[in-house]
Amino acid sequence: MDEEFVVAKRRKVGNPMALGVLSAVAFRQMHPYEMAAALKGWGKERDLQIKWGSLYTVVGNLAKHGLIAEVESVRAGKRPERTVYRITEAGRAELIDWTRELLSTAEPESPRFRSGLSVLPVLSPDEVVTLLQQRLEAVGRAIEAATTTLAEEQVPRLFLIEVEYDRAMLRAEASWMRSLLDELESGTLPGQDDWRRFHETGTAPDEIIQLAEDAMRKT
Repeated sequence: MDEEFVVAKRRKVGNPMALGVLSAVAFRQMHPYEMAAALKGWGKERDLQIKWGSLYTVVGNLAKHGLIAEVESVRAGKRPERTVYRITEAGRAELIDWTRELLSTAEPESPRFRSGLSVLPVLSPDEVVTLLQQRLEAVGRAIEAATTTLAEEQVPRLFLIEVEYDRAMLRAEASWMRSLLDELESGTLPGQDDWRRFHETGTAPDEIIQLAEDAMRKT
């Protein structure tokens, strides 16, 4: 499966905030305060996992690598002087290339949930059922929140496509969890009897032990 994935390009400024900054100044020249306001107004702090404390560092690095350039320094009243930046041709090319890569390239991702699933048998089947039910309720609330955002946000749909994606992924996860819960609660999940016996006796199934021993012999 991993062979189908491609390693992401190494960017001169790879912080996700850099993508946000470039997307902001692609519309018009801005100083950092305006960049932050625009990204917040567009909801990008959620999408790009932005940490505002690194904004000026990211802006400085983008300028250092020629992806944005200083235009002027302005002062409004008694406010501190602010440097206005514009996107450069190199910056616009980087923004376009980065966006194309993000939309077209499948990359391996390791969500925390997937990590938990990979070691799921360390918990008993009954506890897993309880925990998945808790997660399913939380995912349901997230779906409702996304639906509310889509219904109430006064911005064009084009700027909420990522929320539609989030909702679709959450719905798919909820559907998969309901299916797994059905198997667990009915006792029809393959290997579930051995799994339960392991928690009752402390003895792992022979085939699991064999897999580990075979791997050790190969090393």
